[in-house]
Amino acid sequence: MKEDSNVARRRFLKMAGLTATIGTSFEFAPQHSDLEDNISKSKYQHLNQSFEPVKVSADRVIRTVVGLRPYRPSGFVLKSEQLKNKTIIHNYGHGGAGVTLSWGTAKLAVDLALQLQRNSFAVLGCGAIGLSTARLLQRKGFQVTIYAKDLPPETTSNIAGALWFPTSVYDEKKVDSKFLNQFDEACKISYRMFQDYVGDNYGIWWIKFFTLGSSDYFPGGREFYREIIDHRDPKIYFGFDYAQQFSTMMIEPAIYLSALLRDFYLAGGKLRVKQFNSTSDITSLSESTIMNCTGLGSRTLFNDQELIPVKGQLSILLPQPEVNYGYEGEIGNGFVYMFPRKDGIVLGGTFEENNWSLEPSVQESERILKGHSIIAKSLGG
Repeated sequence: MKEDSNVARRRFLKMAGLTATIGTSFEFAPQHSDLEDNISKSKYQHLNQSFEPVKVSADRVIRTVVGLRPYRPSGFVLKSEQLKNKTIIHNYGHGGAGVTLSWGTAKLAVDLALQLQRNSFAVLGCGAIGLSTARLLQRKGFQVTIYAKDLPPETTSNIAGALWFPTSVYDEKKVDSKFLNQFDEACKISYRMFQDYVGDNYGIWWIKFFTLGSSDYFPGGREFYREIIDHRDPKIYFGFDYAQQFSTMMIEPAIYLSALLRDFYLAGGKLRVKQFNSTSDITSLSESTIMNCTGLGSRTLFNDQELIPVKGQLSILLPQPEVNYGYEGEIGNGFVYMFPRKDGIVLGGTFEENNWSLEPSVQESERILKGHSIIAKSLGG
């Protein structure tokens, strides 16, 4: 059953959202003319010195993309399984945090693999999880072959917003302490390892991020966020009664995934374009140890019926190098977020459970643009 995006978001994040002072409608002025009347140029001038408004308009949209997050209410799968004469090490089902958790769960999966004392490995999948797993195996001196149907830039990871923000990973009512310990460990490992890749070569940098109308929401734990500041002036901070600011990492998938694939090749890795339709296709591989990083594909390949898609849709605007911050918040009846990247300004806010469609929704596109337009107006845009 498809779920309303706002309901799904609240269930995923468990946010105690406050109402924006800019109103509950997505309609443009004159409905929100009171905002312009009440916020004088002098009031938000100092904010604009650091935070330029996003130029939100339909004619600035350069592409609209849809991706399916591989979500499991009880959390991602990280375990070893024997399948005929093969050892399968599963690492899939990361929800909305596949890029964020990639190094962490890859490290935990490789730790399982090291117990087997094998020399060569097959990795299924060439997204963030598969590439991270392959690179860690290579660092241990192993021969690695990646088998994948899709390669960058055509993977689900390429469509991700890719802020370091481990959200929408599990339903807190359906996880046990063992999983939560794995999740905590994966966050710690991934947070530290991504810092080693900060820079233009890998498309990773630190940004200021704002959660609008909510407080103390730090996925993974408060210890992963720096420079936490509370703001309570709605005339300055995006038109909300409350905004919480912190610093985290922005990851640009197009640059990052291409760089990992380059590193994989330079380390002697091999890649085979191959589609797997059944477990018999997998057991026919020459490698005896197989790292399963197929994401949503594991639903069919390994009959994991708990694994479901959560549709996400992004509208990408023309780049704005002067925009050096991001935000998320609820506007009216919908959730929105904005990430600045070199390839464009990412506008999102959809979380549709069990929706397998890869077709963009015109209604969602309009909702997203209207919501971000309202926030831009609070900055004088």
